[in-house]
Amino acid sequence: MPWPLLPLLLLLLLLLAASGAQTTRPCFPGCQCEVETFGLFDSFSLTRVDCSGLGPHIVPVPIPLDTAHLDLSSNRLETVNESVLAGPGYTTLSGLDLSHNLLTSLSPTAFSRLRYLESLDLSHNGLAALPAESFTSSPLSDVNLSHNRLREVSVSAFATHSQGRALHLDLSHNLLHRLLPHSSQAGRPAPTIQSLNLAWNRLRAMPDLRGLPLRYLSLDGNPLAAIGPGTFEGLAGLTHLSLGNLQGLPRLAPHGFHELQGLQVLDLSSNPRLQWAGPEVFSGLGSLQELDLSGTGLVPLPEKLLVHLPALQSISVGQGVQCRRLVREGTYPRQPGFTPKVALHCIDTQELGARGSNTL
Repeated sequence: MPWPLLPLLLLLLLLLAASGAQTTRPCFPGCQCEVETFGLFDSFSLTRVDCSGLGPHIVPVPIPLDTAHLDLSSNRLETVNESVLAGPGYTTLSGLDLSHNLLTSLSPTAFSRLRYLESLDLSHNGLAALPAESFTSSPLSDVNLSHNRLREVSVSAFATHSQGRALHLDLSHNLLHRLLPHSSQAGRPAPTIQSLNLAWNRLRAMPDLRGLPLRYLSLDGNPLAAIGPGTFEGLAGLTHLSLGNLQGLPRLAPHGFHELQGLQVLDLSSNPRLQWAGPEVFSGLGSLQELDLSGTGLVPLPEKLLVHLPALQSISVGQGVQCRRLVREGTYPRQPGFTPKVALHCIDTQELGARGSNTL
């Protein structure tokens, strides 16, 4: 072998040794244990344990000491407490899946020993309430509570031991009619919720979310009655807002989004009965870049719309119809005091696609 090629070969071998490799290992009967190794010469390993679909007799199940993720979904579990999630291997868990079970309640200390838990899936259960301090012991960054029977939840319940890390919270498809605001008197800092999915609940009014570092918020499918000044107070950091498929007769009042100076994406799609009071509705949205009005009937668009949306780049106004901002510079040389004209240029992307396919 030529000498110049030897260093390249050694480098390739080192990269292959450092990359992750997956193998299986002996596991509790009925479960599957998959080992992923990392580092030089596989010096570090993590195990994913799948004990799903085995039945309620499976808990408490012994797991390897290096277990990083445990799947206990679809086991018809009716209760989860501290004793179920205890033993060697549980203290280092970073991911736990308890979805598709029959849970109706949680013990306040159920997750108290899971000091490294980052991802928790409790979706598709029958949970009707959450204990006040269910998640305070874990550094959670992703909690899925969708498809349960929650009617009222306190935001303070999601004050985790995250040390400032962002929390992604899914509360969609519940029965929520009220979301209690975080209380500073509780002695705990506000939850670090940056992504909140409240879609398809029973919220008739915008919940008080002040104090949360929200960036993404979905309220799709809720029976919100009106959106007016003050609705989004305290949410200046929000960048993505989805209000699609609102039930009832939602009304958009002038300056309803005025507090959302940092909003970049707004989805109002699939609201055929949406009522609004003209382009002043969008006053204050100086950073908005994308607006989805498809399925709303809010067409033709008013000429003054772009005056209130100086950063807007595109609007969806119907199935396959996209409008983009077009600046007409005029002829050269420009006359003193000339102001470029700004307009919306709309195209039917489906029609263009059909034409393109016919030319092939």
